Amino acid sequence: MSPYITLEQWRSLIEVVDAGGYAQAAEKLCKSQSAVSYAVQKIESLLDIKVFEIQGRRAVLTPTGQMLYRRALALVNEANDLERAAHKLSAGWEAMITVAAEILFPTDQLLACLHQFSQESPGTRVELIESVLGGTSDALLSGNVDLAISPQLPPGFLGEVLMHIRLQAVAHADHPLHHLGRELTYRDLRSYRHVVIRDSGTRRDHRTVSIEVDQRWTVSQVATSIMAVTMGYGFAWLPEEHIREELQTGILKSLPLRDGNLREVPLYLVLANPDFAGPGVKRLADILKASVNAKNLSKM
Repeated sequence: MSPYITLEQWRSLIEVVDAGGYAQAAEKLCKSQSAVSYAVQKIESLLDIKVFEIQGRRAVLTPTGQMLYRRALALVNEANDLERAAHKLSAGWEAMITVAAEILFPTDQLLACLHQFSQESPGTRVELIESVLGGTSDALLSGNVDLAISPQLPPGFLGEVLMHIRLQAVAHADHPLHHLGRELTYRDLRSYRHVVIRDSGTRRDHRTVSIEVDQRWTVSQVATSIMAVTMGYGFAWLPEEHIREELQTGILKSLPLRDGNLREVPLYLVLANPDFAGPGVKRLADILKASVNAKNLSKM
């Protein structure tokens, strides 16, 4: 059975709710107020329901109207996604791909993957968002990215584990913690400065990035935290891939913690919209997976 209500009529209903009235909706839709009002009335008459009811001087959604608004919003968004996917496929590879990548992922490896992709599709521009913890989830939830490397899977998204990142507790070789001459506990750390990287998400969970200490520096980049620790200004849990050279030269030394010296963080590869992912997004995902697999094999 063909639907009674057109997408254009559903769009009118959504805009009346979002804009706060018929006049405002008409302005945003570039239509007359009577046309927008007629579209909503058509929905009510065809379905034999009331979308709005008058409360004082305001028209508010009825319970049925609230349900219709939510479902209409999902329907229109789905239609928009379908149209965008069709345009991408008809034009070949995407003109632009936006990637959100957790900064724990090795930067040199990520850039090498982007370079390989650009050689295969030089006409596709890539926008890279470097994020921390919840920042990657926020980018996915906002619909602003096509592909993400994330330490978390936000609600409604699926992903596969791309790799595990090992974080090691380290300090400069001359840091006082290395001169205690014994195993350390978290109590030993309390008197010294902890360098942490700020969660770029809107809802920050400080428990995931820090421990209880008297002194703390919070920075925005892995490179800044590595420099601070290398200069002897504090201790931190740093990704081993980023500090391999500092560990080999002895500038940084692993803290002899009794428990918790190593932390492991999974990184997931997430297609923001797998059903409508374009060929460029899928190819870049394949390049990332192949790069990680090749690196794992080289370590064996």
